[in-house]
Amino acid sequence: MKSENRNKLTIALFVIYMLLLTGVILFKLPFFSSEISDGIRVINLIPFQGSFDDSGTIDFREIRGNILIFIPLGIYICMLKSKWPFMKKVLPIVALTLAFEAIQFIFAIGRSDITDVLDNTLGGVIGIGIYALLFKIFKNRTVKVVNILALVVTVFVVLYFAYLFYLSHFVMRRLHP
Repeated sequence: MKSENRNKLTIALFVIYMLLLTGVILFKLPFFSSEISDGIRVINLIPFQGSFDDSGTIDFREIRGNILIFIPLGIYICMLKSKWPFMKKVLPIVALTLAFEAIQFIFAIGRSDITDVLDNTLGGVIGIGIYALLFKIFKNRTVKVVNILALVVTVFVVLYFAYLFYLSHFVMRRLHP
């Protein structure tokens, strides 16, 4: 694959990822929650305060999900801006996370939480680390290898979202009129 075509594929996959990320964070996709806007504005500035369940133990599902969903962002930043130093790569991850939290607060669509900022940033940093490791293994073929993997994963994720959309908008409505 030529370098120019590889870059176009990277950009296209990045745009799809950003659309999916925005959908998941701001619109709670693929769950299509009816509680997208409950009108309540909440800011939690105490790390991991909202991560405890009723028994007082940490529920790692949301933490893990927030970390995992931002790993691709770190990888894409490395692919698109390979010459940037580490801290310059981290900056857009933090900025995007803060933007998502601010939008959630302004439009009352979810809770603004410092834990999300920490988890999302950690996910992006892990993505940067994963890309660095892949680069040590694949050298100049890294972008090509990651693009192929990202294309496969993106197709599956889009199909999964489409399936859940179908279930929630067509199947479930017939079952519960």
